[in-house]
Amino acid sequence: MEFKRALYQFKQDSWAIGSLLFIIIVTLIAIFAYFLAPDKTAYGNQMHLSIHSQPPGFSCEMLIIPQKKRKKSYLFLSGNNNPNEEIPVQDIKWFKDGLAYKRYGNATDYYEKIFFSSFLGDANKSVIKSNYLIKKQFILGTDKYGRDLLSRLLIGSRISISIGFVAVFISLVLGVFLGAIAGYFGGWIDRVIMWLINITWSIPTLLMVIAITLALGRGFWQVFVAVGLTMWVEVARLVRGQVKSVKEQLYIQAGAALGFSHVRILSQHILPMLIAPLIVISAANFASAILMESGLSFLGIGAQPPIPSWGGMVKDHFRYLLLGKPYLAVLPGLAIMSLVLAFMILGSSLRDAFDVNAK
Repeated sequence: MEFKRALYQFKQDSWAIGSLLFIIIVTLIAIFAYFLAPDKTAYGNQMHLSIHSQPPGFSCEMLIIPQKKRKKSYLFLSGNNNPNEEIPVQDIKWFKDGLAYKRYGNATDYYEKIFFSSFLGDANKSVIKSNYLIKKQFILGTDKYGRDLLSRLLIGSRISISIGFVAVFISLVLGVFLGAIAGYFGGWIDRVIMWLINITWSIPTLLMVIAITLALGRGFWQVFVAVGLTMWVEVARLVRGQVKSVKEQLYIQAGAALGFSHVRILSQHILPMLIAPLIVISAANFASAILMESGLSFLGIGAQPPIPSWGGMVKDHFRYLLLGKPYLAVLPGLAIMSLVLAFMILGSSLRDAFDVNAK
């Protein structure tokens, strides 16, 4: 009954519903990023230095040089590991057994020569024109390395969504376990766990994340673990307080009198009562994890290149704010802000919906 009432109240909040839909859309984009991204290479890392920092809507002609040796590739998970070489060209001259091309941005009269044998099959002028010479458009332009900015943004969403899920999972496992033990048993167990909580709480969060990251080593999964290990404290304090309150209820004391085991009482009668507050704090922790990962990537100790991270993209291009191309830093910044704001609105609405005192 309480859950139905909370769900009804949640549905009345249009901002919360919109935020939930936005989060679902971003999650789907993260899952199917390589199918949606124009650049399907691993991490969207196809570089074209000659067309770096081009504005949104930029397009140019690309000469495709196929890769003859192929490796096993899983597009859904890691993108195309067999990218063909793409060469931006501004002029092409044909001859009997090949062609000469002038790279985009080349102000000289220098042409590079390539033979038809470099292409697959019986290549000739008409085959190359139809299969290996394409017009490529960059919807959001290119970054400072000439990579497709839209692809990097889409694939970068995987980092933000993944860090949220992993960090929240770690914080829930540690926080619920330690908080439940401290609140249920009390005594010296409670004092020891509270001492650990207070010590952890007293250390600045960002400093602790940096220390854990440096201890584990800079990398993709190390950041996830480091962020998760700093978020369990709030969960543990919440669970401890709720367990101490619930265990005083008569039905819990009756279960203990009937000889129910501690595990049964905790898992079947106390912890199910904590689902609502845990959902609320998980939404807030999700937003905090995204912000923390973005900050670490900006400092250079988060996800390492060439893995696209929104925080790393801001770091790479924040100087462009003063160089007339602010969108290179603003777009990933807006992506971070939008996703964090959506989780904060969702968490606030869930808190209001599940707040017993407000009903």
